[in-house]
Amino acid sequence: MAYHVMAPYVGESLPEMVLRKIVAETLSFPIPLVRVTDEIFSLELFHGPTLAFKDVGARFMSRCLGHFALQEKREVTVLVATSGDTGGAVAHGFHHVEGVNVVILYPSGKVSPVQEKQLTALGGNIHALEVMGSFDDCQRMVKEAFADPTLTRQLFLTSANSINVARWLPQQLYYILAWQQWKESAAPAISVPSGNFGNICAGLMAWKSGLPVDHFIAACNRNDVVPRFLKGEPYQPKPSHATLSNAMDVGDPSNFVRILEIFGQEQPLLKKMLSSQSILDSETEETIGFVFRDSGYTLDPHGAVGFLALERFLQKNPGKKGFFLETAHPLKFPDSVERITGRSIQFPDQVKALMEGTKNSTVMDTRYELLREFLLQVGQA
Repeated sequence: MAYHVMAPYVGESLPEMVLRKIVAETLSFPIPLVRVTDEIFSLELFHGPTLAFKDVGARFMSRCLGHFALQEKREVTVLVATSGDTGGAVAHGFHHVEGVNVVILYPSGKVSPVQEKQLTALGGNIHALEVMGSFDDCQRMVKEAFADPTLTRQLFLTSANSINVARWLPQQLYYILAWQQWKESAAPAISVPSGNFGNICAGLMAWKSGLPVDHFIAACNRNDVVPRFLKGEPYQPKPSHATLSNAMDVGDPSNFVRILEIFGQEQPLLKKMLSSQSILDSETEETIGFVFRDSGYTLDPHGAVGFLALERFLQKNPGKKGFFLETAHPLKFPDSVERITGRSIQFPDQVKALMEGTKNSTVMDTRYELLREFLLQVGQA
């Protein structure tokens, strides 16, 4: 299934057997659709090596780039900004890949302890930059690097953020895997925790290609640029706010322009298929608590935002059913989840070893010139 979904995008860039091997390795862990209530299901995307949905895209991209790097005469530098899970998935996917250096920017103090260890404890060809600012600062610095012709002439730069189609397009696959498991009579409503909007954009691409979907809900936290826009206000990016669902703390989502293009800039068509809700931290905490008490299911903060946005949609549309994307393991947010549920979270084996590793990061302020200097040092080492 995954081969046939990805083959039209790959064309002749990869031999068939290489692509088949890549998609097999990409989907080498389970992605179950689990019933939480009579109307709501959870698509669990946290069973991969770094316990987050970005394992799918990062594993696909790393294997593609590893294949291409073997054919290049110079090293590749992968440059990525992360608000939480992207960095860990990319770091794990590219660790020890020959001919590839990875530079990851993350906002200091704004990722969870597990997320930070996944970024900083691997070493080798993985370089972590701890930026004294927000995710939007990290993303801006990355964009400046790609727009700097004096830098790109000296380094073979590519991105592993969802601005890179090799990271983003494979995210369609788990929507199709969910449909494979969907046993209800009508097409589902799908609620997607949304920050940079790459995840829901991939879902919309799958729908555009024929996947049966009733409606998409972009579930946002306090960072509500898109919910405001879909309610009729001007699209106005603004500084991000820190929340419990930190991977969604984005005030200027890069992938929303792609969503507008999918709908041909026709806002009435967009608003018919996509709605959006903003969920506050207090509501996120309440949702984690009542879902655990009522069903025994443990949500992470991002999944809780997705659950509540879907529940509100279904309340307004009785008779419909749907699923939300549970994008990260609750273990990544132990302080809030354990406090709310009153239960400790068990560490999977792959995380136990990582947490014993040593943090190794380079602290940097938000000046682009410092990033440029670091990239040149890594590229010439």
